[in-house]
Amino acid sequence: MTLDSTIAKVTARIEARSRTTRAAYLDRIARTAEAGPARAHLSCGNQAHAYAASGPDKAGLAEGAAPNLGIVTAYNDMLSAHQPFETYPALIREAARRAGGSAQVAGGVPAMCDGVTQGQPGMELSLFSRDVIALAAGVALSHNCYDAALYLGVCDKIVPGLVIAAATFGHLPAVFLPAGPMTSGLPNEEKSRIRRQFAAGEIDRAALMQAEMASYHGPGTCTFYGTANSNQMLMEFMGLHLPGASFVNPGTPLREALTIAGAERALAITALGKDFRPAGHILDARAFVNGMVGLMATGGSTNLVMHLPAMARAAGVLIEPEDFAEISAVTPLMARVYPNGLADVNHFHAAGGLGFMIGELLEAGLLHPDVKTVAGDGLHHYTQEPQLDGNRLVWREGARETLNDRILRPVSAPFQSSGGLRALSGNLGRAVIKVSAVADEHRQIEAPARIFADQYAVQAAFRAGEFTQDCIIVVRFQGPRANGMPELHMLTPLLGVLLGRGLKVALVTDGRMSGASGKVPAAIHVSPEAAEGGPLARLRDGDRLRLDATRGTLDVLDADLDSRAPIEADLSANASGLGRELFAAFRANVGPATSGASVVV
Repeated sequence: MTLDSTIAKVTARIEARSRTTRAAYLDRIARTAEAGPARAHLSCGNQAHAYAASGPDKAGLAEGAAPNLGIVTAYNDMLSAHQPFETYPALIREAARRAGGSAQVAGGVPAMCDGVTQGQPGMELSLFSRDVIALAAGVALSHNCYDAALYLGVCDKIVPGLVIAAATFGHLPAVFLPAGPMTSGLPNEEKSRIRRQFAAGEIDRAALMQAEMASYHGPGTCTFYGTANSNQMLMEFMGLHLPGASFVNPGTPLREALTIAGAERALAITALGKDFRPAGHILDARAFVNGMVGLMATGGSTNLVMHLPAMARAAGVLIEPEDFAEISAVTPLMARVYPNGLADVNHFHAAGGLGFMIGELLEAGLLHPDVKTVAGDGLHHYTQEPQLDGNRLVWREGARETLNDRILRPVSAPFQSSGGLRALSGNLGRAVIKVSAVADEHRQIEAPARIFADQYAVQAAFRAGEFTQDCIIVVRFQGPRANGMPELHMLTPLLGVLLGRGLKVALVTDGRMSGASGKVPAAIHVSPEAAEGGPLARLRDGDRLRLDATRGTLDVLDADLDSRAPIEADLSANASGLGRELFAAFRANVGPATSGASVVV
């Protein structure tokens, strides 16, 4: 199929914008790759330190003729999604030995769970953990002993941080190995209903806790379509996973076979072989455009609107908000997965999943087919699905028709004609909104502003019964410079309650919402942020605002903001406690949300 004209135009614009930075990046990784296998240049003392504990792999490592994999792992056993990684290194080492190579754990990176830190001070470290992960992975790979890297990570900031590292070490091939989603538990809509009941004071905490434990009940990724599962989608659309690897449950024979196959594939694509596939060549403008299309087609997490520019910048590719907006306008929404529907990712996978979706989008000309991937040349590999034929892993053609059109639909009959995310701009700045779960009648709202300094003040006003009229709730000083840009997920249930009471309500913030944000219109990532003296810092209670997700606008209607001095908030309470004091330099030097809110790229 011919490539869609808008996809072609946006890609060409990104390539033109990135010409200088991309050329410098490719030159840098080419010079590193041309130096040859790193171990050949290490002194004998260097090598002895690197191989001292490698047991049966010592001789092969010393000879330097066989490929050596560096494993960068985000394992910890507090994150359900990362607990399965405990057993991966041993599995990978054994697979590498059978294939004539070796593997070493190069290093570990931190992995925090936003589900644990939601509404807590630790959430103010969450966004910055992405850059820490990139830095930690860089330290791990700086030993320069590896011919390819395997990245073990799943969740919110972990995969973006690892991709930044993979791009920075772009002279090395990179294969990402997921752990898969936990099996389905309490239905997501039931969990949401119980949360709303608790927010309204209709049930006690014991009932809430029982529901939460029934939802998050075992190893694997949370099953709703938030940032973690959006990450997994992205790795397939961008060609960094093996085809069909994203949504296979942990602890299954197929999951183990995919982990072994990932190690074998990484060994096959090093510079020592005949199919060298460095990560920097895979991570080009076309791959990032394919990722954006996948984000829109699935109604994925708003967090990726920040992470994708940061990931791309590490590879010399420059993405702007208008790129997301134009891609969204031509990409149909093909999936309904909670919070955009009742299904979870296991149901989505069973209905045909990413293989069906990629096949449909390729046929419609909405994806670049001619990309490099870890599986081979061309995105068509990702229309296949892995299966076990006895003990042998094979890939067969995936579903060509949806198996449940309430969850997954073809391009010809989508849930809506455009994607799940929209860019907003106006005299309040630039923002993004997720509309895939927002009903048409809620996509435009004009109402007076109620202004708050944090989500706890909103909760207090809710409990005091103050929200009795239509309003747009503004929560400012929540951006990366102010307090690290925590997710404001605690607001989701109470905003849903207000919507359920028949009020017209919306949220405007320079902070983030969860990747599971849904039914209430929320203009988030507003930039410039209030802490930089942006327009939000000049708003007052009662100013009339208009949020129009259909037109893509965000404005104050009846106030001359230029005539007002910006409010300066007291942020001292956010400067210390639970490690926040360690991140002062991050808050002082972070870039704007529109370019990824990053410190390192």
